[in-house]
Amino acid sequence: MTDLPPRPSRRTFLLGAAGAAAITALPLTTAPASAAALTGSNPLVRQRADPHVSRHTDGLYYMTATVPEYDRLVVRRASTLQGLSTAAESVIWTRPSSGDTAGHVWAPELHFLDGRWHLYFSVGTSAEPFRQRIHVLRSSSADPRDAAWTMLGRVTTAWDTFSLDATTFTHGGVRYLAWAQSEPGIATNSNLYLSRMASPTTLTGPQTRLTVPTLDWETRGYKVAEGPSVLIRNGRVFLTYSASATDANYCLGMLTASASANLLDAASWTKSPTPVFTSSAATSQYGPGHNGFTTAPDGSDVLIYHAREYRDITGDPLFDPNRHTRAQKLYYNADGTPNFGIPVPNGPLPVRLRSANFSDRYVRHYDHRLRIDPDVRVLADSQFRLGTGLAGGGTVSLESINFPGRYVRARADGTVHLDATDGTSAFAGQASFRQRAPLTGSAGVSFESADRAGQHLRHQNFLLTLGAASSGADAVFVLD
Repeated sequence: MTDLPPRPSRRTFLLGAAGAAAITALPLTTAPASAAALTGSNPLVRQRADPHVSRHTDGLYYMTATVPEYDRLVVRRASTLQGLSTAAESVIWTRPSSGDTAGHVWAPELHFLDGRWHLYFSVGTSAEPFRQRIHVLRSSSADPRDAAWTMLGRVTTAWDTFSLDATTFTHGGVRYLAWAQSEPGIATNSNLYLSRMASPTTLTGPQTRLTVPTLDWETRGYKVAEGPSVLIRNGRVFLTYSASATDANYCLGMLTASASANLLDAASWTKSPTPVFTSSAATSQYGPGHNGFTTAPDGSDVLIYHAREYRDITGDPLFDPNRHTRAQKLYYNADGTPNFGIPVPNGPLPVRLRSANFSDRYVRHYDHRLRIDPDVRVLADSQFRLGTGLAGGGTVSLESINFPGRYVRARADGTVHLDATDGTSAFAGQASFRQRAPLTGSAGVSFESADRAGQHLRHQNFLLTLGAASSGADAVFVLD
């Protein structure tokens, strides 16, 4: 069997898969209806690619990722997701100076299996740094940041070929390994595979090829399917993966299977015909991928991934260090499928405004008019950056994330639109609000106009207007 060449330029794609944050034994439910807005700021951690973040049973967040030098494995821990930004980073393993594990170190994932911490990663050799094979470390310590790790060795797959991005998850009492590999006889850089596990290092039974990159968005620059990550929700198993070269073409695809299906039957899986998460010029985030999932303290789901803040790269993207770890809340469509939206901009995480008296309806813009609608499939139409008001004085303004520079504005006639700022004080007053406790005393917030005291954002016939809100719930919104 033939390996990829020692320095495959196609490697501009394959900084492999640690963001594949496999969620072990997640309940088959939707995100809780009481879910609150996720707070924090992006990027979460700079110059850390292929992020894997998990919330352990101790309630703490653990993170590992690929470092730009490709020479070591690192772990950090924090009591909050945002706390990972400043958490001390421990080096738990450094590649040796020579031998079979002395090449490029990629895509680590940290998993707690059989009462012990395990770390999956791929690494090349000193003679061939890109000769990636999957390896596993095991810790003897309760704290994975300790240097108490032992090399268990390689995970042996059907072929001794380029392989990486291993993730493990448990479903229906069965532990699985998903990974990316180059299969002899198939002219792709990597496909996705799934197998049962007999132990944290040993596969058993058939090794099923789940998908081969064939679609246009999977083959830009390179023919790539890598970085699998599993989310079990709403009676289905969702497996996301990264596709194409690791420049601005990098994106996420998704496979879906019924939770009751035989996951080792490739026919059980359906591939989304279009990517589910792509670059966004509006938010200046490019090449989002190598994702994973974790949960907020309230149980709602959080998407973890990396992206760059610019489109154009000088040289090989593999050696551009500026893929930053990012996080944002994951939402769901009415049919229970995940809605990834777009990679949100740098800075504070955006919010959605859910109607207090129509719990299935969110404030959104359509043709720049504000309304409340259910099942907002263009998720970014309902996401706003809630920040310091244009009028100052303790006010807030709501800026669209997919139309930056456009703000929720109550015009003089009381209609509410998404308008581009003209820099005037009149506009600032109309686009600024005082965030108030709801008049009804129910959960949520109300927004009182900064320049028209007593007038609040409210909905009438599902359109947002500015008016008196003494009656209550039509002027109350839950930040989600």
